[in-house]
Amino acid sequence: MKLNAKSCTSCTASSPAVESDAIASLLNEIPGWQVNKIDNVMQLSREFQFGDFKQALAFTLLVGDLAEHEGHHPEIVTTWGKVRINWWTHSIQGLHLNDFICAAKTDHLLQN
Repeated sequence: MKLNAKSCTSCTASSPAVESDAIASLLNEIPGWQVNKIDNVMQLSREFQFGDFKQALAFTLLVGDLAEHEGHHPEIVTTWGKVRINWWTHSIQGLHLNDFICAAKTDHLLQN
């Protein structure tokens, strides 16, 4: 099943992080996303480009709706013509399958 067809599961501090060898495979399903270590926490990051602030803001609101629906919330930075999104699982301070699911769903928002 494709990542964007899956749903997030509830996480706790004992939820398993994605194994490092699985990260590369999952990244193949979400081209354009990168794994970055920010404040010592592995995060999925991507910057999206838009023609103006209004388009960037509209995309930000769509991602916000997605986050609420999935119960999983990213860091979103919106500026003129750009939106940067970082997904990570706060409870485990790292990457969970939920982050890859939400990244794929974020990409899917652009296609619809």
